[in-house]
Amino acid sequence: MAEDNDQDQEGGTGPGQGVGVVSKTAPKTKRPSLYKVLLLNDDYTPQEFVVWLLQAVFKKDPEEAVRIMLHVHQSGVGVCGVYTYEIAETKVAQVMELSRRNQHPLQCTMERE
Repeated sequence: MAEDNDQDQEGGTGPGQGVGVVSKTAPKTKRPSLYKVLLLNDDYTPQEFVVWLLQAVFKKDPEEAVRIMLHVHQSGVGVCGVYTYEIAETKVAQVMELSRRNQHPLQCTMERE
């Protein structure tokens, strides 16, 4: 019997030998950074165009579009929405393209929230 004990300790065939525990850590997902899309006031773009733009690009209802437009007009800048980077970038590009196409100097930017 003494030989069996020696064999268990040296050969690795005894209880508890060769058994390992594998643990998986769940990957932690991080929320994407959000960006505010900002509309800048100017003295040339008609208010009606800004309201239309807010409805067309940002899907705002007429009352909210007017409220945002008035805030931009009075404050000089206003938030149109908060989106992930790619969506915010697309919205800014859409506003700039529509403004240029309609010959308005309206400016739109984005900044990290």
